[in-house]
Amino acid sequence: MWKIKFGGGEEDPCLFSTNNFLGRQIWEYDADAGSPEERDEVEKARQHFYQNRFNLKACSDLLWRFQLLGKKKFKQSIPQEKVEDDDKKISYKTADATMRRVINFWSALQSPHGHWPALNAGNEDGGWGLHIEGPSMMMCTVLNYLAMRILGEGPDGGLNNACSRARKWILDHGGAMYSGSWGKTWMAILGLYDWEGSNPMPPELWFHQTLVPLHPSKMFCYCRLTFMPMSYFYGKRFVGPITPLIQQLREEIYSQPYNQIKWPRVRHFCAKEDNYYPHGRLQRLMWDGFYYVAEPLLNSRFFRRIREYAVQKAIDYIHYEDENTIDDACLLGG
Repeated sequence: MWKIKFGGGEEDPCLFSTNNFLGRQIWEYDADAGSPEERDEVEKARQHFYQNRFNLKACSDLLWRFQLLGKKKFKQSIPQEKVEDDDKKISYKTADATMRRVINFWSALQSPHGHWPALNAGNEDGGWGLHIEGPSMMMCTVLNYLAMRILGEGPDGGLNNACSRARKWILDHGGAMYSGSWGKTWMAILGLYDWEGSNPMPPELWFHQTLVPLHPSKMFCYCRLTFMPMSYFYGKRFVGPITPLIQQLREEIYSQPYNQIKWPRVRHFCAKEDNYYPHGRLQRLMWDGFYYVAEPLLNSRFFRRIREYAVQKAIDYIHYEDENTIDDACLLGG
């Protein structure tokens, strides 16, 4: 059965932590884990959620609740207080007992690292939203589809053809090129999207004085913490290995052959489901100025040192953020 594992990573040379990997969690599948009764209970919970997933989208996180409560041998020792609907005044004793009961329960569900794990699932139309109750979006559907395929599901794999249904949603809404900028960045890193199809995210903005109107320090915290690594990868034009799977995925998520896509033309493409705040003409003009004027200059041999310095500045800020912030999960959705 699936079991949650907290922390860990010291054996991986690519991972670094100043707080012993607090806040890190992964799910592992162990066919021999748990007793027959526990495995049966987990399977019943999985089936119950699957059969009701569109009516009650929140899964109640039963898998990790079973695991944590069972591991701690939790039993609620504080009796439940009953309050009638016509009671106009609740006594201090009732309120105190109820609060202690709640604290007792949620303390038992708290992970060893201090947070409460959570899960997400897809929508009935085959897509995924930004959160459990959110409508399907191109970016979220593309990233979840790619995750399923990379983790080993076939083009038509998953329960009830989850992969083919997600792919149909993607193609019916124009293809992966209509993803938002975050999704385009992830796809470019994987080799599924050309960096030429992204609006510029110049890392040079990081070493300007804070008086500059476009300095990242003036961004909303969510945007700033997201732009930081995106600007680094954009400046490096990082692309992972082009494996046979990547080549196959290139043919699955677009409505036209990958090598025929005119990347500069799709920079401003965004599905209406993802386009929360449409770009105005002035903003499009600004992006075009960066794309057609600033980027060619900064990538020329005369200004290459500036780009290299800016990329180093961005990665320095990333390391500072990692070492000085315990957990950004509350900001970036974990």
